[in-house]
Amino acid sequence: MKRPELIGNKAEKLITFIYYRDLNKGIEFYENFLGFPMEIDQGFCKIYRISESGYVGIVDEKKGMHKWNEIKPVQICIRVPDVDAFYEYCKQANVDGLSEMFVNTELKIKAFVFNDPEGYQIEIQESIE
Repeated sequence: MKRPELIGNKAEKLITFIYYRDLNKGIEFYENFLGFPMEIDQGFCKIYRISESGYVGIVDEKKGMHKWNEIKPVQICIRVPDVDAFYEYCKQANVDGLSEMFVNTELKIKAFVFNDPEGYQIEIQESIE
């Protein structure tokens, strides 16, 4: 059996769905604090464009395919051109779980992490050469 063809061998979008007890907190965070545009509004699910073809879907756990869970085994990593500017922004906003800035020379990144309103870890990173 042959897999169906994809243009350029790429999917059109990648959507990571995360589950919220309080959907409004997620909307406030991804739309207003991080400033990502909502691309698809499915009522109980809001899908935000993070990059050209990368999306995060925040889902009301009362209606989604999964339920909210205290354990958050998902990290959302966002690569940006100026990690220092995002670090200062998050520091001024006093986001939950803000780490120190770190450099990983093996991975060639400069980054920091923090938690979104439901406890999902967000990593903001910049490529270093």
